[in-house]
Amino acid sequence: MADSAFFCSLSHEGILAVRGSDAGKFLQGQLTCNLNYLSDQHAGLGARCMVKGRMQSSFRILPEGNGYLLAMASELLEAQLADLKKYAVFSKATLTDDSAAWARFGLQQGDAALQALNLCVAEEAGATVRHDGLIAVRASAGRVELWVPADQAAAVHEKLAATLPEGTLNDWLLGQVRAGIGQVMGPTRELFIPQMINLQAVDGVSFKKGCYTGQEIVARMQYLGKLKRRQYRLALAETAVPQPGAEIFSPTHGSSVGEVVFGASTGDAVELLAVLSAEAVADDNLHLGSLEGPRLQLLDLPYELDRDREIQR
Repeated sequence: MADSAFFCSLSHEGILAVRGSDAGKFLQGQLTCNLNYLSDQHAGLGARCMVKGRMQSSFRILPEGNGYLLAMASELLEAQLADLKKYAVFSKATLTDDSAAWARFGLQQGDAALQALNLCVAEEAGATVRHDGLIAVRASAGRVELWVPADQAAAVHEKLAATLPEGTLNDWLLGQVRAGIGQVMGPTRELFIPQMINLQAVDGVSFKKGCYTGQEIVARMQYLGKLKRRQYRLALAETAVPQPGAEIFSPTHGSSVGEVVFGASTGDAVELLAVLSAEAVADDNLHLGSLEGPRLQLLDLPYELDRDREIQR
């Protein structure tokens, strides 16, 4: 089903809301993305880092009402909320867990179903349309996130089910793997800097916005460093999906050379994203879990890393 039209509930993520007159100013000093690029017509991706540049969370972010909504892995939300509140104490910004206020659906090849809801989403990643309280965001080619106020969730679910088969979260995550969009999960919290999951390649990092927590490390890596570990897409001829953070080994190097970002089943195999040493990738001798573990096959990503383009954002 991951190659065909379907919809599913995005039950793996929660919503962190930041509202108030200082919401934008506060978040601008905390996040990798530039809030000046966001609008009612455009949502984005981003991350929040610790001082050493390692990501504590990554998310989809969009403006809503007098603030912003951030959709992130549910297991990260409580810690991010508590930590951000410490820094917001002197700002006119209120932070809450708004997960119960929204239902979110992922639609693949579901533009006709969206049009029936009076939502016509442009093809550009991040393109956003709104109608009658509903928010639709283009996640990647052929894939749209639909944000629905909780009191409309049952009715919208019924309308979607009338025109689309209901798939699984795995089907949606497989599409995300194929789009090359990495994400911080509970086990990988504070493990990667943004460039390691190619966040700068999908417009999740701004190098012109100024200071934010971890900015010095992130900027230094982009301008002065040589990124030795980055995200790749791989296939595994196994049926069990490895957990985020599972180690990948190279017999050539005799050691661990990276970690799984997340993966999804194709039915009879697995596709996954992983952060790997460039040297180990060049040797093309990668194994999951141990030096003798099942072998991984490199696959293409739908984009190229382009430092000159990335630093213009």
